[in-house]
This record gives sequence, structure tokens and C-alpha cells, in this order.
Amino acid sequence: MFKLIDGKMVSAAVKDRVKEEVARLKEKGIEGALAVIIVGNDPASKVYVGNKKKACEYVGIRSVEYALDENTTQQELLALVEKLNQDNSINGILCQLPLPKHLDDKEVIEKISAQKDVDCFHAENVGKMWIGEYSFKPCTPAGVMELLKAYDIDVEGKNCVILGRSNIVGKPMAALLLEKNATVTVCHSRTKNLKEICLNADIIVAAVGRAKFVTADMVKDGAVVIDVGINRNEEGKLCGDVDFEAVKENASYITPVPGGCGPMTIAMLMQNTLTSIKNMNKEV
Repeated sequence: MFKLIDGKMVSAAVKDRVKEEVARLKEKGIEGALAVIIVGNDPASKVYVGNKKKACEYVGIRSVEYALDENTTQQELLALVEKLNQDNSINGILCQLPLPKHLDDKEVIEKISAQKDVDCFHAENVGKMWIGEYSFKPCTPAGVMELLKAYDIDVEGKNCVILGRSNIVGKPMAALLLEKNATVTVCHSRTKNLKEICLNADIIVAAVGRAKFVTADMVKDGAVVIDVGINRNEEGKLCGDVDFEAVKENASYITPVPGGCGPMTIAMLMQNTLTSIKNMNKEV
């Protein structure tokens, strides 16, 4: 019988921990702020930014939103980032992706100070993560690790298969699992014998962006299945990369979509912002 991994419950616990710590810092006169830049009118981006603002309000971190016109130039955007880099009252900076097509997101990400890069996308922070000397962890992979920890799922020595090699989920997921002594295989569109590889997995992390990509015949009995995907099915309803109804019969633990990994991403963003506040104020 499978157990459902409740991302809403775990994310609430993370945010409560952050809230307590933020309150403790405020008693010492230390305030924190997260700057969020959004360019254009992408509906999904507006929802994400709104959710981040709500999370900031809950934990007690000031949220500063910069909503820029979709015709904003690269120079204007970079100038804003630099201004926020120099502002000591701002502890975290994130630029909501995707940006309009005429803007270079890589240049923007590299412009953000590594000390305020709470998304952990900057090359310096990515490199530090791979050698285990990091302040920040990428929010979605960190959220997956927090879910595994909350359910006492030990990854040491386990065969972990990651489906997808993106810079946002797949690659950093591999780094964090390796740090905890898992044996990691990263699969992608060129992988051969994918079904056989998945059938050998104790833990599967699906992050390919294809609805119901992971089917029951790819999952061995007792495997842990983590679904990072967010897609729309034929009826327009949210679904993941895993065929949940079929796969749950094989799984020992499984995350739903929605309500699994999604809430964890913003919770870990709050954790990273707290870390930045403490680092900038030399707090332990």
C-alpha cells in the first residue's frame, strides 16, 4: 500500500521554521527583504509571483516587487539588478522566468550578486553546490530532499534515477542526491533502455515536462516516486510527469500533482532568503 507524500504539510512546516527564525532576528533589529522582478504580463508568472509574495507575508520577510513593462530593454533590466545588488536592505533577488524573448536571461542571472541569488542559478552558487560548499540550494531540488527527509526516506546507497537534465531540476538534483551518498543515474531524451534503468531504481525523480511519461511498467514494486512535473492533461487539469493512478499501485511513496513538490519550491525559497539575511548580518 502506497503512502502519499504531502507537500503542503511539509512546506507548511518549513515556512513555520523560517517564520520563527525571522521573528527571532527581528527582535535583534534585523529585517529581511526579497526583491522580485517580473517583466511583461505572463499569466503563470503573475501567479508564481503572487504566491511568493504571500509566502513572504506569512514568514515575515518584506517583499518588494518590480513589475516591468514587456518592452523593457536588457540595459534597463541589468541596471535594476545592479541597483538591487548595491542595496543593503535587499537580501534576495530573483527574476521571474521566462523573460520576454528579446531579453537574455543568462546575462540577467549572472548579473545578480551570488550573495543574493536565492534561486541558486548563478554559476558561482551552482559550482559551490557541486563541491558541497554552498549557502543556497536550488529551490525545487532542495524541496525534494526536504520531502524525502520528512518521510524518513534514506537515499544512502539507493539507486536513484532522475528523468530530465535541466539546469533548474535535473542536474542540481543529481548533486544533492550524490551529496547524501545515493547512486545516481540521470536520464534524458537520448537515453537508451530507459524502462530497464527505471525498473532498477529505488527512487525515481521525474522532471521531463511530459504528462504521464512515467508508466506503471517503468516502476518496480516498493519504489519511491517523486513527480516534479507540472503539465495539463486533455481536460486542462494539472497533472505531473507520472501516471499517478497506475503508478501508485507499485510505489511505496509517491507525490501527487498538485500538492507534492510544487509547494516545496516556494518554501525553500523562503529558507534561502532567510539564509541570505543571516549571512549578510553575520548571524549564525
